[in-house]
Amino acid sequence: MSLSSTNPSSDNNHQPKTDNNIRLLVLDIDGTIAGHSNNINQSVKDAIAAVQAKGIQVAIATGRMYRSALRFHQEIGSTLPLMAYQGAWIQDPNTGEVLRHWSVSREISHQLLDYFEQPEWRSLLSIHCYINDQLYVREISKATKFYAKRSNIKPIPVGDLRQVLEKETTKVLALCDDVQLVQRLLSDLRRQYTPAQLYLTTSVDTFLEATNPVANKGKAVAYLAETILGLQRDNVMTIGDNFNDIEMIQYAGLGVAMGNAPEPVQAIADWVAPSIDFDGVVTAIEKFLL
Repeated sequence: MSLSSTNPSSDNNHQPKTDNNIRLLVLDIDGTIAGHSNNINQSVKDAIAAVQAKGIQVAIATGRMYRSALRFHQEIGSTLPLMAYQGAWIQDPNTGEVLRHWSVSREISHQLLDYFEQPEWRSLLSIHCYINDQLYVREISKATKFYAKRSNIKPIPVGDLRQVLEKETTKVLALCDDVQLVQRLLSDLRRQYTPAQLYLTTSVDTFLEATNPVANKGKAVAYLAETILGLQRDNVMTIGDNFNDIEMIQYAGLGVAMGNAPEPVQAIADWVAPSIDFDGVVTAIEKFLL
């Protein structure tokens, strides 16, 4: 069980070492550095700037589209590649070069669309297909409008999504207000596809996300740390708040979960910070890096 920052009576044997050699801090966006306001609080920016002043590099790993995540990357002054789409798309904003792109196979993309468009729940789901960092949808639903506004992107309605699925699809996302249905579909798809065929996760409880099996935040952070920066996992600290952050929390030498994270996510973390409402990222940064 992890040591929670809000529970001082927790077993101190689980206290992570503070004499670490962290050289890279990787942050999730939604629920971690940005809350309901969809903006980063100044206190969070100040803490990140203080970390960078110590020579520790800071990067973002998110489920968002690259174009949607870019402003957050710029606001924290990161000079590193940006890991988007759960790590399926890694691009260097400084050069524009896409360093890694893992797509969902055309065959599986078509199978997912057939599955989501079954009559039983077709009207309940909004299906998003991400191709070349553009969002394609069947139609502009209420859920899509909300998503587009928060993401600051313009979805492209095409009617039948099959006409765009011949191109490389970075991610397929099913949105639904019925959380129980999302969990039902997730469980069903995990029975149909092995982890070697498809990576399935939820970034929030109403988003069911599917990407290439080698695309998750843990592998993306490992690529950034080891291949690009020449670091080891003990040099990495990660902070996230949801199931799509599990792999990078597990990978890091110091993996932190937010206090607003679901219990299973908190359980695998080395430490649990206060929630997004209390700027938990600031507390974690001050505790371990400053």
